[in-house]
Amino acid sequence: MAHVPQTFFDALAVRTWCGLALRALGRAREEIDAINVYPVADGDTGTNLYLTAESAAAAVEAVFDGHDAHGSGKPALADAARAMAHGALIGARGNSGTILAQLLRGMAQVLAADGETAHTDGEGLRLALRHAADSARQAVAHPVEGTVLTVASAAADAAGAAEGDCGTVARAAYDGARAALAATPGQLAVLERAGVVDAGGRGLVAVLGALVETFTGEAPRAVPVVSGTFPEAGPAEVSEAATAAPDECADAPGTDGPAFEVIYLLEAGDTAVARLRERLDELGDSLVVVGGDGLWNVHVHVDDAGAAVEAGIEAGRPYRIRITHFGLGDVHTTGAERQPRERAQRAVVAVVPGEGLAGLYTEAGATTVLARPGEPPASGELVEAVRRAHAREVVLLPNDADLRHTAAAAAEQARAEGIRVALIPTRSAVQGIAALAVHEPERRFDEDVVQMTSAAGATRYAEVAVAERQSWTMAGICQAGDVLGLIDGDVAVIGSDVTVTAETVLDRMLSAGGELVTLVLGDEAPEAVAEHLETRVRESYLAVDTVVYRGGRQGAVLLIGVE
Repeated sequence: MAHVPQTFFDALAVRTWCGLALRALGRAREEIDAINVYPVADGDTGTNLYLTAESAAAAVEAVFDGHDAHGSGKPALADAARAMAHGALIGARGNSGTILAQLLRGMAQVLAADGETAHTDGEGLRLALRHAADSARQAVAHPVEGTVLTVASAAADAAGAAEGDCGTVARAAYDGARAALAATPGQLAVLERAGVVDAGGRGLVAVLGALVETFTGEAPRAVPVVSGTFPEAGPAEVSEAATAAPDECADAPGTDGPAFEVIYLLEAGDTAVARLRERLDELGDSLVVVGGDGLWNVHVHVDDAGAAVEAGIEAGRPYRIRITHFGLGDVHTTGAERQPRERAQRAVVAVVPGEGLAGLYTEAGATTVLARPGEPPASGELVEAVRRAHAREVVLLPNDADLRHTAAAAAEQARAEGIRVALIPTRSAVQGIAALAVHEPERRFDEDVVQMTSAAGATRYAEVAVAERQSWTMAGICQAGDVLGLIDGDVAVIGSDVTVTAETVLDRMLSAGGELVTLVLGDEAPEAVAEHLETRVRESYLAVDTVVYRGGRQGAVLLIGVE
């Protein structure tokens, strides 16, 4: 669909660019995966870039939705740029996605430097591209030429020499990047042998092409993927060398290198991260640490994955830890001779709001996707979890009403890959617990889905949370700091005390009957609230049982389910 070209780089331009970049990477994803031979021939660079861009785009959309909900017009450029950078940081996947996140962060630091500015011009875009390239290079422990870093630097150089508006600067950056990409096979032997350009650089050119389209309304011409040619997109046109097994490129970095890729988000200070860089550099290679202001994304290839995680624990608080074994087919690889592991018949994939619930769901046999407060998973993350479950049939539990469309999109994509997926529209983690409790893999798929759906639907859900700002609710006007009791998604109680509000909510829910109360305590829940509510149920409601779980950092102070 055509869009109105943007004259200046404002919040709307950030939104448009993110959307167009996601579309461009979606079209080129398979092609980029197919030419991925450096630093490891794992065939997932296009997918990682797409997931990173998807997270950035979703974060920007959330900022616009928030402004629409409050009737305050479009957000400031600084807000949109910061959201883009933060979304990319928390969603960054793989080496290429981590570098893209730092490129976007570098741009955002320039675009958001003056928080009151509504927009910037060609000069501001030139400065942003320069800072992006420089900060990305600084984030990589040992920069290598012929990679996405080279392409980013060339784009910044070309933009710096351009005079004019944002469209002129963007096109100069794109042309410079395109020329640098075509030259990458001459800079890296592994690319030259495979007859392809650098996959990460190819992805960046797609992102810069979307920037050109943002300001001109015209999509640029095709870019080279196979050395010496300029095909339209398509994996079928990639040279045979690019899809050779890794041992056919014996001296390519990564083929005889570390066994594991370790990625995690990290809450830590600058000094601790500086020490962490030194420690991880000793442990492995392909080290990229991006971020700042207390939140970092860490990526490294190592033989000792445990040591890499322990180093993160020493530095701060690592989470969303992802460990991939290059030799066991845990990632999409271009090596064709590996024996795929046998698929399970059925699996459950669930989105959970806290580490405690993630452990509970995992113990019950589910594959989990962790959704931290304010950081909902993108559809690509859900699709990847479905793949990771490695089953012919998958039951998907989104556990959040706002994830309905995201989960539906993920289910459709998984079905297109030949996986039978049933989406149960659970709106809370307590409904997911009820569904999982009646899950029986030995039953026929349809029967299992019906039973799980029935159990979830018979579970009323509530949560107790603290208001972040003044707002209108179904129960009246709340102020920042008020305790809110939400029943089935709507605010039903406004109070000042967590325990009292929780008791009021529970009484209202049990007035309609119930047999089992499920309480999931967040980190901020008062110590005595669970005991108080258990006593209330035992003394006031005959034949009603109570079960208590600890959910960890789940956003809500307390989740309540009544079956």
